[in-house]
Amino acid sequence: MSKNNNNIKLPFFERYLSLWVIFCIIAGVIIGKIFPFGVNFLSRLEVAQVNIPVAILIWLMIYPMMVQIDFSSIIRAGKKPKGLVVTTTINWLIKPFTMAFFAFIFFRYIFAAFIEPSLAGEYIAGAILLGAAPCTAMVFVWSYLTKGDPAYTLVQVAVNNLILLVAFVPIVRFLLGVAQITVPYDTLIYSIILYIVIPLLGGYISRIHLLKKKGPAWFEQVFLKVLKPVTVIGLLLTLIILFAFQGDTLVNNPFHILLIAVPLIIQTYFIFVLAYFWAKKWCLIHPIASPAAMIGASNFFELAVAVAITLFGLQSGAALVTVVGVLVEVPVMLSLVKFSNKTRHWFRQDKDF
Repeated sequence: MSKNNNNIKLPFFERYLSLWVIFCIIAGVIIGKIFPFGVNFLSRLEVAQVNIPVAILIWLMIYPMMVQIDFSSIIRAGKKPKGLVVTTTINWLIKPFTMAFFAFIFFRYIFAAFIEPSLAGEYIAGAILLGAAPCTAMVFVWSYLTKGDPAYTLVQVAVNNLILLVAFVPIVRFLLGVAQITVPYDTLIYSIILYIVIPLLGGYISRIHLLKKKGPAWFEQVFLKVLKPVTVIGLLLTLIILFAFQGDTLVNNPFHILLIAVPLIIQTYFIFVLAYFWAKKWCLIHPIASPAAMIGASNFFELAVAVAITLFGLQSGAALVTVVGVLVEVPVMLSLVKFSNKTRHWFRQDKDF
């Protein structure tokens, strides 16, 4: 691993994301205890089962990712499809099902003595939502830290977002049905429209408009830089609200946080190893293989949090699982970044992949 690569660091917010999440958990619990009437007021600001303050914050999380996606680049990537085959197969034919499997085994059986059946069902549901949503934002950071090909990473993310539009709802509904968790189909569709279609269209339209009016230099160097911390800020504010409602559950049984983390961590390492060694076996170069594995290992936790809140409520076990997913993702992914950089020599060094 080169000296320059050792000096690469995460941006300030992303570098300490797990720490900020812990602070938000503490802040949310304290706010819920000190200002219960204010928290109750916020909880009543709903339209069609959607909490308006939370929805606004979630749009703030998701829009900055969508506005960066250049879907025209997908056509150019068709000439070198192996990296896309790896990431799409892992993300849509394997990952959702292994996540459901690990969650079911741990929450229904291994941890059955500690988790009551109804709550175990909610935990499984939250894990399924995480597993069915591949990463769209932080993967750019992981790709950067492992010297991934930025253009091809963008294509991989764009393709996964297009698949997400049509695959997320049926996969989630199927897996929840297998786990005997009933969720209205129209509610799932409504969630994908609200949290994916609207931000995606907003990002696409504003991207085209700003590039045409201000030019690529202003868009990249000014607009995106100003927008960069918005996702994390929106996430952290959402977590404060979430834990203002979750406070009693967390204080009464913090052990559950550790229990939830176990299958999520196992799933992350399992999917990364599967994708990474498939890419190696297929003779992909490291700048393509590493991001392909990182996308599968990490999650679109912003979407998972949003849908969990919409389907099950702010105080649900499903919402709690998606938040724990945020808490464990950064340190786990950083360990995978380190492993990826140390094993760069395993891969071909030429540019033909």
